[in-house]
Amino acid sequence: MENTVIIDHPLIQHKLTYIRDKKTGTKEFRELVREVGALMAFEVTRNLPLEEKEVDTPLAKAKCRVVAGKKLGLVPILRAGLGMVEGITDLIPGARVGHVGLYRDPDTLEPVEYYCKLPSDLGKRDIFILDPMLATGGSAAAAIELIKKRGPRDINLLVLLAAPEGIERVHRDHPEVTIYTACVDQKLNEKGYIVPGLGDAGDRLYGTR
Repeated sequence: MENTVIIDHPLIQHKLTYIRDKKTGTKEFRELVREVGALMAFEVTRNLPLEEKEVDTPLAKAKCRVVAGKKLGLVPILRAGLGMVEGITDLIPGARVGHVGLYRDPDTLEPVEYYCKLPSDLGKRDIFILDPMLATGGSAAAAIELIKKRGPRDINLLVLLAAPEGIERVHRDHPEVTIYTACVDQKLNEKGYIVPGLGDAGDRLYGTR
């Protein structure tokens, strides 16, 4: 699948198994989503540009490397995307965080916007949209469209699980966007849930139904 990157790091796959497990409780589920978000961010930022910086160690001067001023932005899709934010900002504390609120109409399965707050300097940032699940792709495609209007440098989508239908929808509407996921599952069921999936990520994160 073009513009789809599957991150198959062993630690991510290990933790994803317990995220899927219905016996995993809310506290552990939340911790695992945070950890996998951080591990995925570690992988997707491996090509950040570096520049040289000289520092004084306790013994001598050393020429080292630091990230070369690349500005990043995180935009979780409310509410489930919030579960991925903290793990990533632990790694990248300078990232700005916006929020997009969308819910899926239960009849049409299409997204409905109810909130949008983005960094004011979006045009200077590469954006990672965060959502644990890429199911029908409607919410992701709508979020990308909202953010595109603000003119970011680049947009990527970071999800734990994806369905083929969601990947197809995003790439049909936004072929330039790269999707990063830990796994592509089999399909959607008649209610638009990923199978085998992990259930409703928002409900499992926050203990609701």
